Amino acid sequence: MPPPVASSLFHDALHEQLGVWPLAYIPYGGADYGEVVRIAQEVGEGDDGAFHAAWTRAAMRLEGEAASVLARGHDSSARELLLRAACFHGKAYHPLFGEPVDTRLLQSHRAQVSAFQRALSLVASPVTMRRVRCDDASMPVYLLPAAGRENEVRPLLIVTNGYDASITDMYFAWAVAATRRGFHCMIFEGPGQGDVLIEQGIAMRPDWENVVSAVVDHALQSPIVDPARIALAGWSLGGYLAPRAAAGEHRLAACIADPGKRDVVGDFGAFATKLGMPCDIATTRPSELDSSILDPLWNAITHNRKFRWSMVQRGFWVNGSSDLRDHLARIERFTMDGRINDIRCPTLFTLAEDDPLARGTEAFYEELACPKHLIRFTAAEGAGDHCEMGNRSLLNRRVLDWLTETLGVKG
Repeated sequence: MPPPVASSLFHDALHEQLGVWPLAYIPYGGADYGEVVRIAQEVGEGDDGAFHAAWTRAAMRLEGEAASVLARGHDSSARELLLRAACFHGKAYHPLFGEPVDTRLLQSHRAQVSAFQRALSLVASPVTMRRVRCDDASMPVYLLPAAGRENEVRPLLIVTNGYDASITDMYFAWAVAATRRGFHCMIFEGPGQGDVLIEQGIAMRPDWENVVSAVVDHALQSPIVDPARIALAGWSLGGYLAPRAAAGEHRLAACIADPGKRDVVGDFGAFATKLGMPCDIATTRPSELDSSILDPLWNAITHNRKFRWSMVQRGFWVNGSSDLRDHLARIERFTMDGRINDIRCPTLFTLAEDDPLARGTEAFYEELACPKHLIRFTAAEGAGDHCEMGNRSLLNRRVLDWLTETLGVKG
């Protein structure tokens, strides 16, 4: 019998938030339960350095084993080990987010990408990363062919990330399931994400239609992509980015938002209220709040470890913000105001019952004028949390069933 799932594996709340994500990737080869438990035990009551070191040791152990089995001709085993190592390197650096960029973060990011690319080379039709330009950004893009249908013209699912997930998160959370179901899958990192943020220092931008248009242009150059059946999926902040892209990029045949987000700043009022700020601030543009509100809010944020990481270390860095008022002004630009009716393709929204970031999903859904579908996920199914990470395979079954029917995918 497997051991019972503990209510918490990591001592530190932020480490728990970041460290259990690989559990969602177990069905797709990203981790095993015992590995994550062991890493949590090694971290113990340690700091972010201990978290980074434990994940890095585990990743290096996997890479060492991959080299050993590869030398004996076991390409499949080496590929599996390298993919898992890439996942672990990616988890190692998350608590280190922020500027100036920590040397350990940079090293782990590069180790992650190296392991991932080596893994993708160990297949019959090796997958190569390409660079796609979007203004000043050079975006890494991977086209992962459908399993067993590498040379067939098939529908394509493009996946876009949100605030802090990496290229390997998209691989395990979306691409493995999609390629098993007969879709080619394209994953990429844009402004404010992964390589473009870490290596190039380019911040997030709200006009994601321009980012995705560059990716679609690239996809249409591939002879295996069906140009009439290109879909886009986004998760977390991608639940805003994907609909925003669909409103401006009309070559998309379908759009998926996990969860659907009308804007980014809409969560600010609830966030501030949770920190003890007056409820009526939700009626004011956050960037225009008086210092008598912003100053105590800033104090509350900086004295709460999880909020400090989320808004300052991650949020400021991703958005290129200099201070709280500047940050709020920047995220106010992430809005679907005046664009919702421009979404024409069939669109799917997910809604997990315990996800605070899905608070406005139903209202956004009601505004859609395009063909639309809403899928609810519950705590009783183990899928009530953000991005359904407690039961990611359920999310993939339901979403890919809808996409299969919508695009008329056969076989």
